[in-house]
Amino acid sequence: MKKIIVYIISFVLICFIIPIIFTNSFKIKEVMADNKEEINNDTNVSYDYGKYNKVKLLHVSTGEIEELGLDQYLYGVVSSEMPANFEEEALKAQAVVARTYTIYKITNGSKHENANICDDSKCCQAWISKEARFEKWNESERENNWSKIVNAVDSTKGKIITYDGKPINAFFHSNSGGKTEIASSVWGGKDEPYLQAVETSGEGNYTQYSSEVILTKSEFVDKIKQYHSNFEIDFSNENQIEILEYTEGQRIKTIKLGNLELTGTEIRNIFGLKSAKFEISVDGENVKFKVIGYGHGVGMSQTGADSMAKEGKNYEEIIKHYYTGVEIVNL
Repeated sequence: MKKIIVYIISFVLICFIIPIIFTNSFKIKEVMADNKEEINNDTNVSYDYGKYNKVKLLHVSTGEIEELGLDQYLYGVVSSEMPANFEEEALKAQAVVARTYTIYKITNGSKHENANICDDSKCCQAWISKEARFEKWNESERENNWSKIVNAVDSTKGKIITYDGKPINAFFHSNSGGKTEIASSVWGGKDEPYLQAVETSGEGNYTQYSSEVILTKSEFVDKIKQYHSNFEIDFSNENQIEILEYTEGQRIKTIKLGNLELTGTEIRNIFGLKSAKFEISVDGENVKFKVIGYGHGVGMSQTGADSMAKEGKNYEEIIKHYYTGVEIVNL
């Protein structure tokens, strides 16, 4: 009789208790797996930038100062500074460069009272709100374009560029015209070791690569006289226009025009040229500038970055090509 009772108890254990144990064990593993998947798939985790969490942005047109989260601010910078149809790795490079430039500005002191940075590309870096950006995009492209911008910023959260352990002054421009420039050739002063002149390929396929400016001789003279009232030139004398020196990046460093010797950067500013890399010629009653490249030429070329991305380079390779001897680290 006792044996029968033992058999009955054993049967109950096998049929009811053990399956419960296995079922609960499976559920625990299932929940753990779900939690792990949830963690791995969370691309919206905020990054703690510490004292850099907020950016005080000066809107130049209104004089108002707006406080934004760093990466939220970068959405507006990347969408304003680089076309959304560029390759994803180029957009990521732009995001890291813009983040670094912002941190550098904050760390080294702003020229704007009560603000870290402004939204004027001639002074700091461009910025545009999501609403204003959407108005400029075709309706069918808006969501996809914005998603690419957000992904470029979010997938590089925390990443900045350093040299010797410090954030770099991460200049960038539209199109180098085949070779970037050292900073002293544009702004004078000392050169930074990470801002060297480097070759870049594939930029000739972009509209930013070449442009022309044509003026009459009288317009040419009048524009220079606005800055140099003593300017004189005899167009019948071939020696009145002569390039005296080129920069390391193959832009005009010094040029003789009539009785003046001017820098290529000054000529660019006087005539509104897209670059200081130009040829100048006299054609009948006109003076013609054939310009190569777009921008000051220092740091990363945006079209060059896109060209490199098309060749399969990732954002880190792009950045390390344009900024010599740098590291990409978490802030």
